[in-house]
Amino acid sequence: MFHFENQSKLNKFLKQISDSFEKSFQITGSKSESNRLLILQQLFPGIAIGNCSNSDDSNLMKAALSSSEKEVYIGHAGTAMRFLTSYFAVKQGRETILTGSSRMKERPIGILVDALRSLGAEISYLEQEGYPPLSINGKDLSGGIVEIDGSVSSQYISSLLLIGAFMPKGLQIVFKSSPTSIPYINMTLHLLSQLGIEQSWLDQNNIQVSPLKNSSTAVDFEVESDWSSASYHFSMCALSKDSRIELGSYKLGSLQGDSALIEIYKDFGVRSSFEKSRLILNKDVEHELPESVSYDLSKCPDIAQTIAVTCFGMGVACDLYGLHTLKIKETDRLLALKAELSKFGADIEVSEDSLHLKKSIHIKSNVEVETYQDHRMAMAFAPLCLKVPLTLLEADVVSKSYPEFWKDWDYYGQTLDKA
Repeated sequence: MFHFENQSKLNKFLKQISDSFEKSFQITGSKSESNRLLILQQLFPGIAIGNCSNSDDSNLMKAALSSSEKEVYIGHAGTAMRFLTSYFAVKQGRETILTGSSRMKERPIGILVDALRSLGAEISYLEQEGYPPLSINGKDLSGGIVEIDGSVSSQYISSLLLIGAFMPKGLQIVFKSSPTSIPYINMTLHLLSQLGIEQSWLDQNNIQVSPLKNSSTAVDFEVESDWSSASYHFSMCALSKDSRIELGSYKLGSLQGDSALIEIYKDFGVRSSFEKSRLILNKDVEHELPESVSYDLSKCPDIAQTIAVTCFGMGVACDLYGLHTLKIKETDRLLALKAELSKFGADIEVSEDSLHLKKSIHIKSNVEVETYQDHRMAMAFAPLCLKVPLTLLEADVVSKSYPEFWKDWDYYGQTLDKA
């Protein structure tokens, strides 16, 4: 059995730093794109992947796909759990126990398992019904029509789409409820199309994927850098007085839903432009901040934490909606945001799918921020060091998606001490 556990023990004390800077960074490849391509590479040999993510999640995916052991451990990697469930279900003759961290065993997977079972997959629960760990006996699934609740997680849908073209009959997915995070579904479909796989939305509740006719097609993929990771630099730019930040490698017309950052952060005085593959962020010092903002983040929920902290730091009230998927992430991110922002003096309320933050007047300093083994909690709060000194507990959790995060923060001039 291979075993990988993120040892997040190091605490970081972030001293208040200069709020004017000019910096340049190279961000690792999108783990969303990378993890999809890693699955497709196993199903359809001939795929080459450039700028693959070096995140914990992608490294765990690589290790899982290369493992010959019966038990496969994927730690906190939710994407890996969802995608690998379908992958191992179609690996005829292979018996796999798919398991993860204690938090992973609390994250539901029953909707995906039910869908796969309806296609003939042999999957059983080893502990709690509807949750990992799973026992999977790989079978030669023929495909066909499958119904699924699309409102809980787009990763369930992408998991099915990735194996759709591998099955002789292809796959038609019928949504029993409107799907969430549609940009991530479209990302999967776009990658399939680059392989020559016929796929389309038949209507708003049906997706059709045809079987790939030539499985030996050679295709080179260059993974775009991760927009979720870019969000923390957008926040730094917004919270600064005057800054210019270059990020590589990005492009207009991105497949990633988090590229919505460009439009959202205009409200906070961040102007974005492209110079070849470099994304340039400039702080508009003449920009007049709004009293409050309101965003539907159902298509890009992973940037909700960053936006909430940015708004608090800038004294802007915000109402964020479409956040129901945050309840089943590495932690309950809505409750975590309420708990940690409240320590700084925020007046904040959350519901099952929304967050409401009132305009801040004062920011308390020297707060210890719990990160809840959630990489995005650590990175979302880091830019507040432009306003007040603070301590992030278990700060090494950032390696889950952005291993170079603290190295990059050093480059901002931030002195990072062990707390």
